[in-house]
Amino acid sequence: MSLSDIPLRTLTNDPTTLADLTAGKPALIVNVASRCGLTPQYTGLVKLQEEYGPRGFTVIGMPCNQFAGQEPGTAAEIQHFCATTYGVDFPLLEKSEVNGPGRHPLYAELVRTADEQGEAGDVQWNFEKFLVDGEGRVVARFRPRTAPDDPAITSAIEQLL
Repeated sequence: MSLSDIPLRTLTNDPTTLADLTAGKPALIVNVASRCGLTPQYTGLVKLQEEYGPRGFTVIGMPCNQFAGQEPGTAAEIQHFCATTYGVDFPLLEKSEVNGPGRHPLYAELVRTADEQGEAGDVQWNFEKFLVDGEGRVVARFRPRTAPDDPAITSAIEQLL
């Protein structure tokens, strides 16, 4: 099965796929959390969506509570927090695990991709980012502390658009 065809659910529990969410355009998939020191990265993710969204790009967030319980809320609480605190209007998926035996199938595929140091494997923390091209291929992996406006991310997005 292609990465684009893996069954997903939105935060509002609607069935979807990466192909449905991206319409064959690039996307940045990020595991997100509302109570993390990196949560202010939502601001940068929203800016990426605003800047590149009109050209077909989208950010996709997957809430995850695996890292120090930093995403404990319900789907409604997460949606409310993201919308009212950061103005998030990009797609959010259902809260899922990104590591371990309960890892979502999407992340089972994503973590096979190495970062710029050549390391693949488990997600290190909240806000790890995977850039996917319009064909559903992972083209880059950025670790959590890489800010959404980092030139490495914006340059990689530009190359795909």
